[in-house]
Parts: sequence; structure tokens; C-alpha cells
Amino acid sequence: MSEPQPEEGIGDLLSRLAEDGKGYAQAEIDYYRTLARAKLRDARAMLWMGAAAMALALAASVALVVGLVLTLAPRVGPGWATLIVVTGISLVSAVMARLAWVQVKRILGEKP
Repeated sequence: MSEPQPEEGIGDLLSRLAEDGKGYAQAEIDYYRTLARAKLRDARAMLWMGAAAMALALAASVALVVGLVLTLAPRVGPGWATLIVVTGISLVSAVMARLAWVQVKRILGEKP
């Protein structure tokens, strides 16, 4: 038969509890550090893809503007075609900027 183990004292139990707590805290820190690294890696990939998408969208917009000018040029001449396209795009841009400003005012709680 085996001999009964002597009971641990309160000091030993508290010491073991403190060690277990430290181990648990370190495991939690390691978990959140790993999670943060994974999220950062995902965010970095998202930013690169977003930047590439924005660059391609800008290139498409430039191509559209050039195409509009080239389409109008034979009918009204290159100068007027450029003026018409720039004026139209400026008007659309102004309307979009106004709508964005209204949203900013709404977010800030001010009357537009």
C-alpha cells in the first residue's frame, strides 16, 4: 500500500496558485499577441489590395475622361470637347463633395 501524502500547507498552495496564475496570464498574452499579428497581416494585405484597386480605378477614370474627350473632339473640336468634359466632371465632383460635406455635418451633429 502506498503511504498517504502529507497535505500541502497554505503557503505551498498560494505559491502554486500564483505560479498557475502567471502561466495563465502568459498564455493569454501569447494568444492575443498571435491574434494581433494575424489581424495585422490581414490588414496589411487588405491595404495593399485596396491601394491597387484604387490605382486601377483611377486609371480607368482617366481612360474614361480621355475617351470622352476623343469622342467629342470630332464633333465640337478638341478645345470645346476638353471644356465640356472638364465642366461635366467638375459639376459631378462638386455635387459629390457637397453630399460628403452634408454627411460630415450629420456625423458631427450639426445642421447642414
